[in-house]
Amino acid sequence: MSLEKKTVIGLTLAWLVLYMFGNNMLVITDPVESNYAETAREMLLSGDYFSPRIYDKYWYDKPIMFYVELIVAFKMFGLTEFAARFFPAIMSWACIMLTYWFGRRIYDQRTGMFAGILAMLSLEFWYLGHAVITDTTLLLAESLTLIGFYLGYTEHKPRWYYAAFAAAGVAVLTKGPVGLCLPGLIIMLFLIWQRDFKALFNRHIAGGFVLFFGVISLWYLPMYLMHGSDFIKLFFGVHNVLRATVSEHPRDNVWFYYILIFLAGFFPWSFVFVPAKLRSWWRKRPSLPKMPRERFLLLWAVTVYVVFQSFATKYVSYTFPYMIPVTLFMVAWFKQHEKLFFRMAAVMGVGYVVLMFLVAAPIMREHSARDVAQIVKPCLTEDTQLYLLDSEPASLAFYTGKLPMRLASQALIDKRTAGKGWTAKHVMPLLHYDNLPQDKPVVLVTGQDKRATVESTFPGEWQFVGASGEFEVYTRQAIK
Repeated sequence: MSLEKKTVIGLTLAWLVLYMFGNNMLVITDPVESNYAETAREMLLSGDYFSPRIYDKYWYDKPIMFYVELIVAFKMFGLTEFAARFFPAIMSWACIMLTYWFGRRIYDQRTGMFAGILAMLSLEFWYLGHAVITDTTLLLAESLTLIGFYLGYTEHKPRWYYAAFAAAGVAVLTKGPVGLCLPGLIIMLFLIWQRDFKALFNRHIAGGFVLFFGVISLWYLPMYLMHGSDFIKLFFGVHNVLRATVSEHPRDNVWFYYILIFLAGFFPWSFVFVPAKLRSWWRKRPSLPKMPRERFLLLWAVTVYVVFQSFATKYVSYTFPYMIPVTLFMVAWFKQHEKLFFRMAAVMGVGYVVLMFLVAAPIMREHSARDVAQIVKPCLTEDTQLYLLDSEPASLAFYTGKLPMRLASQALIDKRTAGKGWTAKHVMPLLHYDNLPQDKPVVLVTGQDKRATVESTFPGEWQFVGASGEFEVYTRQAIK
């Protein structure tokens, strides 16, 4: 058996243990994972696999790609945690293989192997490879876009250009315009550095754009024709432009946010690599790369960092697209310290298994309504209505199969109705406290120690059913 096949088999076996094993134990968490899972569940049950919807309303948070992945997995494995995490794990395997393959192609077999291991055992990669979010799919699509362009440019093979544009189309179907704009910016900066801007006028680039628009028009054009200005306003206005210009979480909008994310995301490698490189640069000032591959990798990594640092809204996963170039830069140092590298890899491999069962699984249960859903489900009948007080856990809808409403003040209702700024993201239906129906049985999920509030605010005889974590459950029969 060749060394290449052994490497692929070894990486795949390690991935199975670290990225598939135990996924059935990781519950769907709030507030992010549950939105994706519940949207896909409702699309599946409605039979509409085209227009994302949540709480029986159209939902324009993300394009269609990740929802399709979830629907396919739910059809294969049922509405389970394993199903929800299946494609993020599959995409993580594809990204590991791509990292290995690209490192081997532009450097050598040893570089590719080190890169695959380093990526797989980095903390952020491990975390996102288990998360029910779009980022591993986006990483694969954007990386294929950039790698396809680079190989088309350096090897003069047109098929790589078309592969790049097809991948860019998938990226835009995964997360929106950033799927093209970010790789496009990196490519333009690279060509400027190469003083070869004329490469953009290659006829295969024009053909690639035709392919790209053909791919994205499969979803964006029908969505516009069906939903019109609502789709444009919410998808592009709120979920794209607003993210770049208005911070959703102002406390995170600081200059050092992504420095910390880099150090934590590439743990444990960054805690060895960064001090070593700083010492090296102290002794000898680094020079700008002269080889096209190093220029391309450097621009890839730096541009991702600078672009998202410039965004007002910051998330842990936004800079994830720089995973491959940063990994390859780190590998250059770790190849000179092979014993240290493999010792760290062995420790982290064991550490992630322990982390999965002793840390991740318990913490995720604390950030999910799964356990309270088990209390709620026996109380639900066809006529029972489910309400929430002071919270909006979408995981409750996913695990109960019942669409809830949140009881709210008039001020909150008015604010949501206005639909300005980030309030447009919140789509759970609201009902004023005074309008709680009296002619039907009700299940009410509240925060802790809310019995006095429930009994003083809402008429009728309330029965405490149970509590789990931060939630309490009360029921009330119809008032005659």
